[in-house]
Amino acid sequence: MRAVIQRVTEASCKVDGKITGQIRTGLLVLLGIEDSDGHEDIKWLAQKMVNMRIFSDDNGLMNKSLMDVDGGILLISQFTLFAQTKKGNRPGFTRAAKPEQAIPLYEQMLAELNLLTGKKTAAGIFGADMKIELLNDGPVTILVDTKNKE
Repeated sequence: MRAVIQRVTEASCKVDGKITGQIRTGLLVLLGIEDSDGHEDIKWLAQKMVNMRIFSDDNGLMNKSLMDVDGGILLISQFTLFAQTKKGNRPGFTRAAKPEQAIPLYEQMLAELNLLTGKKTAAGIFGADMKIELLNDGPVTILVDTKNKE
């Protein structure tokens, strides 16, 4: 499982011109799911997201977590995070999980984030043509891969 985590002052997702999810201060998370991912990846990554200290304290240092700033999360499915680009100019996506596997894991991630934060996680629509707007704060953008835990 891969996540591109962006610290934002605001972010939103639109599908067919309608907002499906929006947040103010918090994290925009682009989530890629591969065929070898499971529940352990969800638990580890969700904990990492809500506890990562990437928000500024009173001294301007990144010492606060999402929980410390009472921030929100906008979670967007992003199979292209598993693009294979070694050969040719057209990326391949064979490592990305198929929808029948990825959708339940994406929904489990939403549920886990809801549980950890105590509030509803904003989201896009899995597999839809989404338009994402964000105001990256910093900018702070961090790539996390559950296969690189150790």
